[in-house]
Amino acid sequence: MKKTIYIFSDGELKRKQNTLFFENEDGKKYVPVENTGEIMVFGEVTINKRILEFLTQNEIILHFFNHYGYYVGSFYPREHLNSGYMILKQAEHYLNKNKRMALAIKFVHGAKENIIRVLRFYANRGKSVQSALENIESLAEIIPDCSNINELMAIEGNIREQYYNCFDEILDNKHFVFEERTRRPPQNRLNALISFGNSMIYTIVLSEIYKTHLDPRIGFLHETNFRRFSLNLDVAETFKPLIVDRLIFKLVNKNITTPQHFEKRLNGIVLNEKGRELFIREMDERLKTTLKHKSLGRNVSYRTLIHLELYKIEKHLMGESEYEPYVSGW
Repeated sequence: MKKTIYIFSDGELKRKQNTLFFENEDGKKYVPVENTGEIMVFGEVTINKRILEFLTQNEIILHFFNHYGYYVGSFYPREHLNSGYMILKQAEHYLNKNKRMALAIKFVHGAKENIIRVLRFYANRGKSVQSALENIESLAEIIPDCSNINELMAIEGNIREQYYNCFDEILDNKHFVFEERTRRPPQNRLNALISFGNSMIYTIVLSEIYKTHLDPRIGFLHETNFRRFSLNLDVAETFKPLIVDRLIFKLVNKNITTPQHFEKRLNGIVLNEKGRELFIREMDERLKTTLKHKSLGRNVSYRTLIHLELYKIEKHLMGESEYEPYVSGW
């Protein structure tokens, strides 16, 4: 599995023959090109055309985030696995209402099932989330009856609202209260964690899509329009409860993330540089965490699970087997 390199400092990304290094006033840090899959840039970093050519040759993606930690764009090298056949299949499933709905329902089903798994985990540990679980189960019964994407998205939104309303009970921390879901900018610390975590998982899924024949611009639950990418948003729905939300609960409940890791910006609250570094370090570890895969009969990492999910979508589009989203076994 190739590594992710994170750059938080300001400086310059340089190439010297067949090596890559980051240089600033603190000196040089070499990037192991042969086992690097992506570079995530949070600082002010200077690059040039020679660097981009080198990254393309080595199939390394460059993701950029602004000063507040929000994703702004990617250098997505020439798709080495691009497949005209797969693009046609994605377009076919998007343009056919029934085929698109079938896939969109699967994404919502995966998100819902993993949300339920998370809530049951905490219900078994004495948290009062039973009412939300019952409401989510009731909402889930409506999913198969949805006739269009807007109805489906509305149900998904209601499920997530019930879920988010449980965060205060799970955390029980006066410094981290949910109140309501707020974005761009988040209005409190908990919303800042959710927004940053979601931004990271969207970017990670995008990197995994690059390693497949799929085109990230054609999604099914999320509209395919002038937005850069949408398929990564679809696939991330299944994994947000398991990767992002469980990580947030750990960070807060174990006092790893505290109020000192935030700052007021953009008329809201965002993670400061130390807070972002800490979150990313913990998320990187979570992505490497392994668990038993039923079908394969061996342990795989969460990152590998994401890649396997994309492989299942490819097989669905080709008509080889129906896509079933990953649902946690715990």
